[in-house]
Amino acid sequence: MQRIDDILGIRTKVGPGDLGEVIRLHGVEYARECGFDLSFEAYVAGSIGEAFRRFDETRDRIWLAESKGRIIGVIGIVGLPDEAAQLRWYLVAREARGLGLGRRLLEEALAFCRSTGRRRVILWTVKSLQAAARLYRSAGFRLVEEIPRHQWGTEVVEQRYELNLD
Repeated sequence: MQRIDDILGIRTKVGPGDLGEVIRLHGVEYARECGFDLSFEAYVAGSIGEAFRRFDETRDRIWLAESKGRIIGVIGIVGLPDEAAQLRWYLVAREARGLGLGRRLLEEALAFCRSTGRRRVILWTVKSLQAAARLYRSAGFRLVEEIPRHQWGTEVVEQRYELNLD
């Protein structure tokens, strides 16, 4: 098996077209895996647009994993009040799974939170994403809330996880 460092790079500098590619990746992958409709892609576009209109590198960051000039993984941290942060847009393309990229992105994001003095990290996900949930729990996140609802064209159970960094 190839090492992850041999096939890709991870960067935090965002360039023209990168945010659109992240939105596209979410639309394609979540439609395939979860049956989400275009309203999910619009939701991701809105959240990225909002975050990057007020982006501050001292509290916010996005990591883009690339292979052969294409974004194949992403994770973001958005600073919140009260020394908290929200983990956002976490996704690894199907063809890049199983190499440890997801774990590496999560470790980078949590290291950034610690280095910027964040005391708590929250994230929202859906229950059907079991592999991601295993990564969250292995990093110390705990499930604190579940909300069943009809959203993005299907029935989902949204889950909120929290990690205390104290």
